[in-house]
Amino acid sequence: MKVEIWSDVMCPFCYIGKRRFETALAQFRNKDQVQVEWKSFQLNPQMKTEPGKTINEYLAEVKGWTVDYAQQMNDHVTSMAADAGLEYNMDQAVVANSFDAHRFVQFAKTKGLGDAAEEQLFKAYFTDGKNTADIETLVSLGAEIGLDAEELRAVLDGTKYSDEVRKDIHEAQQVGARGVPFFVLDRKYAVSGAQHSETFLNALEQSFGEWEKANPKPLVAFAEGAACTTDGECD
Repeated sequence: MKVEIWSDVMCPFCYIGKRRFETALAQFRNKDQVQVEWKSFQLNPQMKTEPGKTINEYLAEVKGWTVDYAQQMNDHVTSMAADAGLEYNMDQAVVANSFDAHRFVQFAKTKGLGDAAEEQLFKAYFTDGKNTADIETLVSLGAEIGLDAEELRAVLDGTKYSDEVRKDIHEAQQVGARGVPFFVLDRKYAVSGAQHSETFLNALEQSFGEWEKANPKPLVAFAEGAACTTDGECD
């Protein structure tokens, strides 16, 4: 059964949602039959990469908040992240457009490393304060998860996988995603936001139960012997 997750690297709730979903999946008895696919989504496609601006200054600017209020909001999110076992250093986060980071993930998906790429990007952005719009930074992050550095650099220096990113963003509208994280299970059930692990587990159990009925496992013959058939033949 496929679970598709629309996400943006700059979304603090997406990393928290990832951890909570992983906790639920680890408890799910049929986890080996679940395929997770990460999908691209941009919260602010027009965002300019500004390494000299703090995330609090950015939020104050775009949302009309005071910097102090933005700090309070980020402190709250940092506390939520800690409860999920994550370390957020929001004061170090680099304001960065996420389009190339999404191309990075799309390329990693072709190598079976989509989940590793998402994890690497989230940690780079929220914990390590790295510029996830910088090509050399992305190449370095890719090499750490086993991607070929020169192949990745060639991808990022051009426009490859741009269409895949845009397709995912368009598809998000079709499935009803207005924000992220957005989880779609077997294209039947949707879970919006960084829900608690219990909610994810319940969604997995319900959607998998229906998926399993529609996709019964074929029986595998262990041994064959003398038998009779419905046409009356016995041997």
